[in-house]
Amino acid sequence: MKRLEGDFDYIVVGAGTSGCILANRLSQDARKRVLILEAGGDDNWIWFHIPVGYLYAIGNPRSDWMFRTEPEPGLNGRSLAYPRGKVIGGCSAINAMISMRGQGADYDHWRQLGLSGWGRDDVWPLFRKLEDHFLGESEHHGVGGGWRVEAPRLSWAVLDAVGEAAAEMGIRKIPDFNTGDNEGVSYFHVNQKRGRRWSSARGFLKPALSRPNLRLETNVLVERLLIENGRAVGVRFSQGGEMIEARAKGEVILSAGAIGSVQVLQRSGIGPADWLNELGIEIVLDKPGVGRNLQDHLQQRAIYKVSGVRTLNETYWSLPRRALMGLDYAFRRRGPLTMAPSQLGIFTRSDTTRARANIQFHVQPLSLDKFGDPLHRFPAITVSACNLQPTSRGMVKIRSADPAAAPSIAPNYLSTEDDRQVAADAIRTTRRLMRQKALAPFSPSEFLPGPSVGDDDAALAKAAGDIGTTIFHPVGTAKMGTANDPMAVVDERLRFFGLGGLRVVDASIMPTITSGNTNTPTAMIAEKGATMILEDAR
Repeated sequence: MKRLEGDFDYIVVGAGTSGCILANRLSQDARKRVLILEAGGDDNWIWFHIPVGYLYAIGNPRSDWMFRTEPEPGLNGRSLAYPRGKVIGGCSAINAMISMRGQGADYDHWRQLGLSGWGRDDVWPLFRKLEDHFLGESEHHGVGGGWRVEAPRLSWAVLDAVGEAAAEMGIRKIPDFNTGDNEGVSYFHVNQKRGRRWSSARGFLKPALSRPNLRLETNVLVERLLIENGRAVGVRFSQGGEMIEARAKGEVILSAGAIGSVQVLQRSGIGPADWLNELGIEIVLDKPGVGRNLQDHLQQRAIYKVSGVRTLNETYWSLPRRALMGLDYAFRRRGPLTMAPSQLGIFTRSDTTRARANIQFHVQPLSLDKFGDPLHRFPAITVSACNLQPTSRGMVKIRSADPAAAPSIAPNYLSTEDDRQVAADAIRTTRRLMRQKALAPFSPSEFLPGPSVGDDDAALAKAAGDIGTTIFHPVGTAKMGTANDPMAVVDERLRFFGLGGLRVVDASIMPTITSGNTNTPTAMIAEKGATMILEDAR
């Protein structure tokens, strides 16, 4: 067994959105040695940096772990691809680049669960500290941080019309989704800089790698945590065919995400005893919450054919237009190659009884069967509606102690009556949106789920199961909670219940999912986690 030279103060497992920020913050003290381990490789591929590269990165084993869900009863037996980033920067290197905090009420709810320090007023300054925002310094936004946020660099007439249609429905136009209440319609702000993707690796990890006290190791598979006398003291991992151990004098910090952190814990004998006994893994700590409480945003991807207006579908299939796209990007860093997967956002309520916006639309000037497939040959737009506050809960469970084995992922979509009702109402809301006068000149025609699908609850719930798919926001599998919660995995300072020297700092700690895209909240969790780690080390 090879041993990495010396002891580290902190070992960070995972160089994704959270891990890159942790590595940056923890290594600011030159007296502290920090080791960060990443299972993927370097981001030295062009499609990690050109924004539209998500079309090539998702579903590619070079950049994606290629996980799949179990067949989902709520999706009428379908199994979904479940992308996770396999590179420094993690999912921030392949995601939608949408800068979205969620709603202030999300965090106030965490505080109401007994988690002090996690309310809206507590976390808003952390979002501001992270940012370098194109809108400049304000009560909501900051400048000079490592998390660059810009406006999109192109517009589409058809999306402008969808925004007008939303306004005709009574949804207010707003300039910014990130002020605490995101109910309204607007264009998304994106994590880009001058037309290039801005990942957490680019913003936080790479600027810190010149520090002599920070060491990055890539293409590493962490086999297990090293536990001695009830304390995490290091990790064992494989790299280049060698088995290696690294030791931490201070803390081991899991930041491998809602899937990866759970895998490491369960392989280490930390998790539900009945699950681990089935696999013959020695129990170190029976912790029933590890791998449970999985939450995700399920989207219903409605597709509408349109006419008399440009969409990306026609450009994609025209070689001359495709060449012009490339030239526009090469010389001006503008045009469709700068596109996030979704440009226009709408936050609204699925019915009038909801206390706050509970569905989010991602509107795209394109259509395709699924990520990785070519665009359709007819002009069309995609109008995806997702349930922001799902009540269904799933699980992540390793299949074996082999670090290379994919886990069992069962999100349990649409398993509650409330989620089925929201899904049905979301499709109704989509249809009402597309019937507004602002869109009449483009003659929108429902392609998916299709005009044969009726408007009753049963038909729409079945349709949601047929067309529903993940929007890639898994959270909650190592939930933060109070000491009297038997399913809690970490406390409000992200310290692991029952083991010393161990924290989890990533999206897995969310007790409930935030109301919007989850990458920016994960960055905030890392910023807060780093602050608490440094405070507790004093």
